[in-house]
Amino acid sequence: MRGFEIAKGWEDKNINLPKRSTKHAAGYDFEAAEDVVIPSFTKGMKPTLVKTGIKAYMMEDEMLCLYNRSSGPKRGLILANSVGIVDKDYYGNPDNDGHIMFAFLNESDSDVEIKKGERIGQGIFQKFLITDSDDAEGERQGGFGSTSK
Repeated sequence: MRGFEIAKGWEDKNINLPKRSTKHAAGYDFEAAEDVVIPSFTKGMKPTLVKTGIKAYMMEDEMLCLYNRSSGPKRGLILANSVGIVDKDYYGNPDNDGHIMFAFLNESDSDVEIKKGERIGQGIFQKFLITDSDDAEGERQGGFGSTSK
């Protein structure tokens, strides 16, 4: 029905599947798949994509929402898109196999280093509704950020 798998190309990188830390937690904790430095923000800078090595599968009427951890802003890290949305058809796409990445900006005065295995965010599966007049028939053509292309 829904779950996580290792994305293609990351099978031998010792990636941990996301998991909940407590039995009442809503979110599945994602880890960084590799060391990365998120530079201090300057005007015009693009977000740093932090790779997870993970892809997610889900049912037709579900999405996976990606959220920052509560410790992120304490370090100056904010998600560039506030909440990331992973659609069902992102899974297995030809560009990147559905590899989930977190897009961070760093609003602190110094660079922030993230180490492989460090928890960087959380994902929550959610149901969604469509309108009575919905007639969407398009199909995903690419990977990360491809919907608007």
